Amino acid sequence: MAESTPEKFDSNVAHPGTDSLAESIAIMARLRAPNGCPWDREQTFDSIKRHTLEETYEVFDAIERRAWPDLKDELGDLLLQVLFYAQMASEAGYFSIEDVASNLNAKLIRRHPHIFAGAEATDSNAVLRNWEQIKQNEKKASAHSQSSMLDDIPRSMPAVMEAAKLGSRAAKVGFDWPDADGLFGKLQEEIGELKSELLPSSEHSSAAAIEGELGDILFTAVNLARHLKVDPESALRATNAKFRRRFAAMESAAGGADALAASTPSQLDLLWNQAKDTANEPTGA
Repeated sequence: MAESTPEKFDSNVAHPGTDSLAESIAIMARLRAPNGCPWDREQTFDSIKRHTLEETYEVFDAIERRAWPDLKDELGDLLLQVLFYAQMASEAGYFSIEDVASNLNAKLIRRHPHIFAGAEATDSNAVLRNWEQIKQNEKKASAHSQSSMLDDIPRSMPAVMEAAKLGSRAAKVGFDWPDADGLFGKLQEEIGELKSELLPSSEHSSAAAIEGELGDILFTAVNLARHLKVDPESALRATNAKFRRRFAAMESAAGGADALAASTPSQLDLLWNQAKDTANEPTGA
């Protein structure tokens, strides 16, 4: 079959939001101009990056709360981060916001050959296989050399997310447990090794060794989540939210934080069990 020509788009065709986005870009440039906002002009890539992480988690929070008006605002704040970086990069001569959009457009078309180039993908699994193969081809063609296939996973991302990425990437070459059962066994093995480090008879036990064994448990748990097709970050965030609800119910039942702090361990256990029964829990919590 002859190779299909990728579908082209008319860049002159107006799309919803084009004018608003152009205005946002212009406002960002004005804020960074010589006579612009002193705070915005002082910012650098390093000073802004922490805000990017905060805004990303605020987007997560709005989605989990199903707070759609809040999500609209949070997505705007996240878009601001993109505009900020692109404006600073443009000032330094690295690239422009147009380059960012052009690169994204090309990537979306390149990685969706079943839409734009006549390739076949009958289900989402086929789409993901094509996507991963295209990514691998792109890496091989890149001038940037890597000593490891893990090198492009950022070390600065949250540890749970990094662990999930590392396990998933290693699994692509077959370095993985065949099923979840093996991971349950591995988890018990790692728990046993941590308990051994905590024994009074352990001669070489140290804070570093205990930390290492606990890290192994967490890493194994993240890989177990992957096999169970559960996002570990979302799972832990849901448990954190559940703990908040139940602890707030404990405080309320006790008569406030001071009364809670004065409670005995047995009273705290009783309050916790009551909170589990009475806290407003979503289905399945």
